[in-house]
Amino acid sequence: MFGYFYNESMRRMTIAFGQLFNNIQIKRKDSSGSTIQSIRVPLAYAPKEKFLTRLDQQPDLDSREFAITLPRMSFEISTIEYDASRKLNRLQKFKKVKTSAEGKTLDFNYMPVPYNISYTLNVFTATAEGGLQIIEQILPYFQPDYTVTVNAIPGLDIKRDVPIILNGVNYEDSYSGDYTTRRAVIYTLTFTAKTYLFGPAQTQGVVKKVQADLYSDTDRNNKAREERIIIEPNPTSADADDDFGFTTTIESYTDGKKYNTTTDSDE
Repeated sequence: MFGYFYNESMRRMTIAFGQLFNNIQIKRKDSSGSTIQSIRVPLAYAPKEKFLTRLDQQPDLDSREFAITLPRMSFEISTIEYDASRKLNRLQKFKKVKTSAEGKTLDFNYMPVPYNISYTLNVFTATAEGGLQIIEQILPYFQPDYTVTVNAIPGLDIKRDVPIILNGVNYEDSYSGDYTTRRAVIYTLTFTAKTYLFGPAQTQGVVKKVQADLYSDTDRNNKAREERIIIEPNPTSADADDDFGFTTTIESYTDGKKYNTTTDSDE
């Protein structure tokens, strides 16, 4: 039951989340209001504690090493929870016909399972002004959600719109030494991505014709078929992912013959 498969659904969702904050900037101005420096805030997938430990290792905010460290942002997955309110019909399928040297095959995947992935975004700056610049570039886009399109299963061309909800913003100052020394300004933003996780993709051949022979006796090995029902797609050139109907043909027989599956003929 639990064979290996990896659709990279959570990885793609996490990348899509991180890309939302990949172009945040801070601008520093002089007394006349002219921009003297523009800094693109680095973003990394890492826990908050990693950066707090790095801050503790560098007590001097004015040193060159610390200036390289801040401002900075990090994000991480905090929780993954099943969302029963968004459950879908498990029997429905996503389908795509593929053509290879062996012929046409039908790749399909059943409806995905709804999960809520919680992310935490941490913002670290050396000044209150820098923190406000970063936060103001994020908050207006979440009302309270922002929708991204994720290429869930590229092989089946499955794309899904995923709302990312901003749950809250926390603020704190982390400092050491005397009370006049500002250590760092830290904002913690929590988000929930309402995404879906897919199971393993499957492949089957494309059925273009169904034939059923009917008998008046349960001993079909010694009795001849009396009626045959043939069902074919209409048009016959349709693929499994096309919009098509069916043509049903019913034939009656009195010739006493039986269908031979080996030779594909009546004998």
